[in-house]
Amino acid sequence: MTKNNMISKDRGQVGIGTLIVFIAMVLVAAIAAGVLINTAGLLQTQAEATGEETQQQVSDRLVIQSATGDVEEDGEEFEVDEVTVTVTKSPGADNIDLEEVTYQLVTDDEVINGVVGDGADEENLEITNIVQETDDSVITERSDRYQLLFDSDADGPLEDNELAPGDNVQLTLTTAAGASTVTELRVPDSLVDRDAVSL
Repeated sequence: MTKNNMISKDRGQVGIGTLIVFIAMVLVAAIAAGVLINTAGLLQTQAEATGEETQQQVSDRLVIQSATGDVEEDGEEFEVDEVTVTVTKSPGADNIDLEEVTYQLVTDDEVINGVVGDGADEENLEITNIVQETDDSVITERSDRYQLLFDSDADGPLEDNELAPGDNVQLTLTTAAGASTVTELRVPDSLVDRDAVSL
């Protein structure tokens, strides 16, 4: 009987040890699962943020409807001294604040960079509402139409860069989301007896 009791005690000790090891494994597995869940949640959040930013960079862009130039006679020469660009937003784009749009003008002589909002209240760079749902400079609807005027007068974006017949200008408009729209503006070969031209 003593032998049987000793066997029972031995088996009891083995069972408790196994139980302790099992509980320890469960705790380790629970901790590991918690870490994995937290990591997965963090990665999902980062992926969603990255996807949203990527989508904005693709979709939150401007569409240039048209571009025109005002012709000025300088002695016997004719040149374009003002460029007016009509813009709206692309399909699927969120609201676009034109005062936060950056521009780059690449002429034959130089590269001109700036922010539309820096000169929006001055005569050298104007934002004009043509058709809009709001009274500010934010494009909220696809039906909105705004004009951006680039002037060659003093302190204007095209300062001392009047465009001669046949000149080409590359215009890039980049929204706050980072989406860029690039267009090539070309002055007609003849400006004689014309007040305005399509670029």
